[in-house]
Amino acid sequence: MNDMPQGKTAMTQGKVLIVDDEESMRFFLSETLAGEGYRCRAAASGSEALEILKKGPFDLAILDYNMPGWNGLETLAKLREIDPDIVAILITAYGSQNLAYEAMDKGAYDYFTKPLDIGEVRVVARRALERRQLLREVRSLSSALEEKFSLARILGKSRAIREAIERAEKVAGSDVSVLVLGESGTGKELVAQAIHSNSPRRHGPFVKVNCAAVPQDLLEAEFFGFEKGAFTGALKRKLGKFEQASGGTLFLDEIGDMPTSTQMKILRALQENEVERLGGETSVKIDIRVVAATNKDLKRAVAEGEFREELFYRLNVVSVQLPPLRDRKEDIPILANHFLKVYNEKFGKDIGGFSREGMDLLTRYSWPGNVRELENVTQRAIVLAYNNILGEKDLLDVYPPLAGGDEPDLTSPRISLEDKVQTLVAAVEKRLILEALNETNWKRQEAADRLRISRKTLHNKMKKYGLGE
Repeated sequence: MNDMPQGKTAMTQGKVLIVDDEESMRFFLSETLAGEGYRCRAAASGSEALEILKKGPFDLAILDYNMPGWNGLETLAKLREIDPDIVAILITAYGSQNLAYEAMDKGAYDYFTKPLDIGEVRVVARRALERRQLLREVRSLSSALEEKFSLARILGKSRAIREAIERAEKVAGSDVSVLVLGESGTGKELVAQAIHSNSPRRHGPFVKVNCAAVPQDLLEAEFFGFEKGAFTGALKRKLGKFEQASGGTLFLDEIGDMPTSTQMKILRALQENEVERLGGETSVKIDIRVVAATNKDLKRAVAEGEFREELFYRLNVVSVQLPPLRDRKEDIPILANHFLKVYNEKFGKDIGGFSREGMDLLTRYSWPGNVRELENVTQRAIVLAYNNILGEKDLLDVYPPLAGGDEPDLTSPRISLEDKVQTLVAAVEKRLILEALNETNWKRQEAADRLRISRKTLHNKMKKYGLGE
């Protein structure tokens, strides 16, 4: 093997396997590529190349087509059994254009024709090695994403959350539709992404649609796409979410907020596995898995005629119920310390932890916004902390609702019916405002829009209920 010349950067340290039965060609390619900083190893036959590759990986294989024993394409097939990602260049005789095309069709990156041009060899080899590096980066990114969205990373030791995770793990490997149920902030999107990332479709797209956020008059265009000229402003063709998700998973978030007029069209697309773009004349086949999520009681919605029964059963082949945080309080310390670690690193802080009183405050609170609300509070406490340990005062300063009172005590006989009703209304109103704020990451205008009140009204109610910045 040739040693790499001094002065070459790490980016040029590619390993090249040269396979040619002519000694002069092996010498020429080895010297040319070694001069570019690559480490080269030469083999006189396909079988010899195979034995070399078994001992260690190579980034690029340059293969002569005409060799005794296995030809270049047969050798490439054998090498790919060991390393499916090895990048290959085939050497063909002058005028063998059909053979070159066949090589490209069978996975070769490029080809050289004899006699070889030294400049072409350098350029094509460099581009081939850049492709190999890109493949490595894609693999690394895919692995990181799979780890990020692993079901094992959904934190908690409570029985309720472990049962939900086990159910999601069981269903992930199948190709059935899944309905993820739970209150706002319980982690429905995270579970949906984890189901996709642990499924046979994990290398396909994961496409999300928030059914509550898309204006009703744009839902069909969003779901099914449109052709150029389908309506005013349709300047070019646009693929809908169904087509974008083909080969992967379509996540329909807040499915319970979808208008009934759209539900029938969604049902038809799922039944027939095809969509028709607005303004189109032909149907387009799709291949998707659907994971849907909602914080609403869809069975009740079906009974009340607000959700189509056929669509409910189409989506609810298997359901995964995520518990609210108030029903898994033993998980609060685990989650809070996880968020502490994440945001310490993100903000360059060194907060040591929570005091006993601070953690007691967190575990006593009912968390109407669930895990999202806990994350939001922990994040703000870290940003505004003056002490190394987050205590009761630190947490109350950034989030007064932790002091309690969002679950009113109405057992006293001295409280009138009218006062009880007003107290309950206030508690529900406060909870709905908190949910809207947490769902919008405390963006007041978005929360006000979601609640269908003005920003000023939201501000006044936040002040009334002690909901700080």
